[in-house]
Amino acid sequence: MASIEKKMKAAYLPGNSTVVIKEVDVPEPGHGQVLVRTKSSTICGSDIRAIYHEHLGKGPEGYQNKIAGHEPAGQIVKCGPGLKRFKEGDRVVIYHISGCGVCNDCRRGYFISCTSKHRAAYGWQRDGGMAPYILAEEKDLVLIPDELTYTDGAQIACGFGTVYEGLEKIGVCGNDAVLVTGLGPVGLATLMLAKAMGAQKLVGTDISPERCKLAKDLNLADEVFVSDKDVFSKVMAVTKGMGYERAVDCSGNTLARQLCVRATRKWGKIALIGEGGTMELNPSPDLIHDQKTIYGSWVTTIWRMEELVERIVRWGIHPEDLVTHRFTLDKADKAYELMADGKCGKVAVVFDEEIK
Repeated sequence: MASIEKKMKAAYLPGNSTVVIKEVDVPEPGHGQVLVRTKSSTICGSDIRAIYHEHLGKGPEGYQNKIAGHEPAGQIVKCGPGLKRFKEGDRVVIYHISGCGVCNDCRRGYFISCTSKHRAAYGWQRDGGMAPYILAEEKDLVLIPDELTYTDGAQIACGFGTVYEGLEKIGVCGNDAVLVTGLGPVGLATLMLAKAMGAQKLVGTDISPERCKLAKDLNLADEVFVSDKDVFSKVMAVTKGMGYERAVDCSGNTLARQLCVRATRKWGKIALIGEGGTMELNPSPDLIHDQKTIYGSWVTTIWRMEELVERIVRWGIHPEDLVTHRFTLDKADKAYELMADGKCGKVAVVFDEEIK
């Protein structure tokens, strides 16, 4: 294993649509902790929405001037005492919420829902992956199989795990036509996973022509429509007016959410994954009379993330395929700026040329 530096450069987000690079000490792992050499760290839409432009979170949930990045993957280069499973040299994804580990939600694997004062999200309340090294708790690690790259793993760390949780809640199989609204990285991941799970008809919508084109170029959808006043009739025509067994909103926009609900057929199921925004519905015609069910889904469990890693290998897909742009850490400002523009796929900051 290569020698470990004493100092490193790291990216911080001051909240005014800029990135600040600072020099900081490389951390030392304590009991139950590991030092991970970061190989790839992707940018999440939540970083843009709630930190990059403006620090929206408050109190313990807010960004606390930590090293940015909650979608990291890398290799363990140093171990603290007391480890029970992982070892130096292991390739790992870091589940991006470090829960207390002993509350009911943590014991279910939902670290995201931990309300303890000890809960800390990487890149928000504790240092994240936009640096050459990241200090992580062993309990937060998921092993990356040899078949997957570090950038595959970084995608799994948040976006793909979040999507998989939502799709598992509504159940997707070969019986289903699936509508996805919002074709940012999470929407593209939804199409990729739904296709791998057997969905027979995949349709996507977005306000961005660039992202609609990307979904088609990646062969993720059968039909893609740029959202306009006629989008409902267009998506319904694909199913000859019958509607979709399953629909997933990844946009957080009320009109897209309405489209998801209204384009779902009787007895269908809808997952809301996109954060923020509102949703206005007329419950009787939109939901009650057609016996539809809406599921809210927030991130995933760590056990389901482990399951997803195994299944991604089985399905022979690569989340990395959704990455359209890669930057080095010294160009992190350009990486965040591009992601904030909302016209690309996934953006990654890579280290050591992302050596596998």
